[in-house]
Amino acid sequence: MLAVFNQTVAKSPEGLKSPEGHSGAVAGVGQVMQLFSSSHEGAVTVSLGSPGAIAYDSSNQNPFLPRLFGAVDDIFCLFQGSIENITSLKQQYGLSNNSTANEVIILIEAYRSLRDRGPYHPSNVARDLIGKFSFILFDTSRKATFIATDADGSVPFFWGTDSEDHLILSNDVEIVKKSCGKSFAPFPKGCYFTTNGGLKSFEHPSKEMKAMPRVDSQGQVCGANYQVDTETKKETKRTSNIPRVGSAADWSSSY
Repeated sequence: MLAVFNQTVAKSPEGLKSPEGHSGAVAGVGQVMQLFSSSHEGAVTVSLGSPGAIAYDSSNQNPFLPRLFGAVDDIFCLFQGSIENITSLKQQYGLSNNSTANEVIILIEAYRSLRDRGPYHPSNVARDLIGKFSFILFDTSRKATFIATDADGSVPFFWGTDSEDHLILSNDVEIVKKSCGKSFAPFPKGCYFTTNGGLKSFEHPSKEMKAMPRVDSQGQVCGANYQVDTETKKETKRTSNIPRVGSAADWSSSY
């Protein structure tokens, strides 16, 4: 799976930008999509217009960490892995009568709950997922992203920034390397990323994330690994104090 977003919908963290630059890397949405399609037979690509594009392929799947792609109304979701507590999540999000609801459908419904109905918080949504997973969700109507990986980093998942400041995310590390040069890293374990809130730990949502320089085998700085700053003093809203709102409210603009 692959997503390429411009900086208006997914601003690349500064720590991902390597001083070694992007020498020899491809750049731009079209070139990255072409690179993915040429190396993944049968790949499906979807243009999102000015925000970017996403791509999916079902070839060479790990049966224990399958890839899924789906869309409901104006929301697209790419998913890899498996969620163990699907039954309880179906009940939580009102899908208990939908026998065909899989991980993608549950994630889209969970996102719509935090966007429209509340009082859900992105950290709660990600923390409620029990299993091995990484996912990329994009809401075309709000031009908003919601991206996460599990606390153990069970599914290979990488992100980086190209020479045009696009944020690139994929389970295919070679695609990220060829697109971002040295400006890439594994996506942080137990974290989520949203358009308005940036990168956060869903286990420690009140803490800030700090970049730790990552050095490759040649001794070159290669992006950064992000980890929770345990000394963060900043206080944030307690999710239990978030007031309930009507369905017209847009929770996606708050995080």
